Amino acid sequence: MRERCLLCLLISFLLASACAAAPSQVSAPTAVPTFECIGVYWSPAGGCADKAVLVEYREEGAGEWKQGLPMKYNPIAGTDEDLADYRGSIVNLAPGTAYDIRLTLEGTSTTAEFSANTWSDDFPVGETVRVGDMDSTLTLTTSGRPDGYLLVDGRGATIDVDDKADYCIEVRANYVIIRGFTLKNAKKCGIRLYDCHDVVIEDCDISGWGEITKYGYGMDYQAGVYSTSHSLTRVVVQRCRIHDPRSGANHWGQKNPVNASWTPLDSDDMYHPEGPHGIAFEESAGNHVIRYNEIFSSPGHYFNDILGFGWNSSYRGFPGADSDIYGNYLANCWDDGIEAEGGDRNVRIWNNYLEEVYLPIANASVSIGPLYVWQNVSGRCYSPPESIYGQYGGFMKMGYAGDASWMTGHTYLFNNTVLQPNGEGAGGLGANSPDWGGDEIRHCVTRNNLLHARPGVPSIATNPHNTDVDFDYDLCSGDYPESHEAHGVKGTPIYGPGFGFDREGNFQLSPESKGYRAGVRIPNFCDGSEHPDMGAHQSGAPDIQYGVRAGAR
Repeated sequence: MRERCLLCLLISFLLASACAAAPSQVSAPTAVPTFECIGVYWSPAGGCADKAVLVEYREEGAGEWKQGLPMKYNPIAGTDEDLADYRGSIVNLAPGTAYDIRLTLEGTSTTAEFSANTWSDDFPVGETVRVGDMDSTLTLTTSGRPDGYLLVDGRGATIDVDDKADYCIEVRANYVIIRGFTLKNAKKCGIRLYDCHDVVIEDCDISGWGEITKYGYGMDYQAGVYSTSHSLTRVVVQRCRIHDPRSGANHWGQKNPVNASWTPLDSDDMYHPEGPHGIAFEESAGNHVIRYNEIFSSPGHYFNDILGFGWNSSYRGFPGADSDIYGNYLANCWDDGIEAEGGDRNVRIWNNYLEEVYLPIANASVSIGPLYVWQNVSGRCYSPPESIYGQYGGFMKMGYAGDASWMTGHTYLFNNTVLQPNGEGAGGLGANSPDWGGDEIRHCVTRNNLLHARPGVPSIATNPHNTDVDFDYDLCSGDYPESHEAHGVKGTPIYGPGFGFDREGNFQLSPESKGYRAGVRIPNFCDGSEHPDMGAHQSGAPDIQYGVRAGAR
């Protein structure tokens, strides 16, 4: 009964706001897969703002259909980057598996059935090239094939260019696997990707890259893995350690004159962190997977953003459409741990642990969506006391960057956990601005989140301009908007035996805690129990692994 009630609530939310954009041309459904998710697109005849699309799926040929999250009618005016009137994702799938998918336009007999295959974890290898130690750039220009990738095997090899070459590896080829390298001391970036596709970067250790400006900080956007190609697509970065660039970014209490190139000298933006990133793809074509990595640094070498690059107000941004970020350990930056801003069309972020960042996950703005964020955990968040916006950011930025007209996509937040180690964790959702009760939030659904915000900080921004939002079934230590959280819980969590984190974590609630068995089932996202816990770690589940150990095979 509770699952059916939740479905009604979600459908009601999806139908709450009309869209001014014209519908797309009627088209058959299409799918864009990754290892564990499938992005779904459909523009059926008769689609409109008061009809959702219901989603069902099953392994190919299996008898029972499973329920997915309904898709909202949401064509975006002024761009074709939206692809279809209805967009959504099916998640928590098995790699290398065929699925049947059935879509139904709510309240009609209009249906469509089709099939799609998730990516296999095992990429076919054709030719293998073994590489030894090098002190100059390795440039890859020979492509493999879809049925036989070129494996560039660097296990045991170090490429140390000693600040004499811009990159350790340049990639100008497709269907390539780069495996096992230690990459050091590139003048600009560890790996540079050009106009390529179907590239796998795995089991690499990247450090010591980047230029230092005359002001003593690192050069902005130079990254362990880097690209400015707008055609870049289907890049997998997995089980890598990316750490300790040559220099670091300024924090929010340090004025960086390099910012004068884009902001007035007397602007607060002069304090915006500028410096190295872990992974940076600028406005790419997307369909990337970033999983099971450990990206971290040491004092004096902190990142600007760990994952990011691209325009906040855009229809692309980072990481690009139909992309997944999961299973990562991300730490040590002065701004955003994950900067998922821009289009966010079928972007999925789950099961990451973030700490020692200013703001764990940024999503300002979401112009196309939907963006799905679930089962992430944030630990200690910190910025020095002199920081102009305070010592913390919200768990998620929300809000907008410059112009609220970009806030046209939808965001779904399920079963995330905000920890407060020694009262030094993140704020709540959109709680990184003291004005108007926090930043404005639009087109957002929350369920089962454990929003333990810093004392005196709202768990969910109470900005009066919040629009088309549905907050419920969350544990909130701080304030939240009136008329929401009808089934939510007010208070702070109590964790059970074994609570803690060391590249794997136990974040289960004690049976005596508020939020224990107080959540609600969410089709396809949290549907294993009739009474799930609030937060990222369900009772009785094994410890959660992050980083390279989580991806071990």
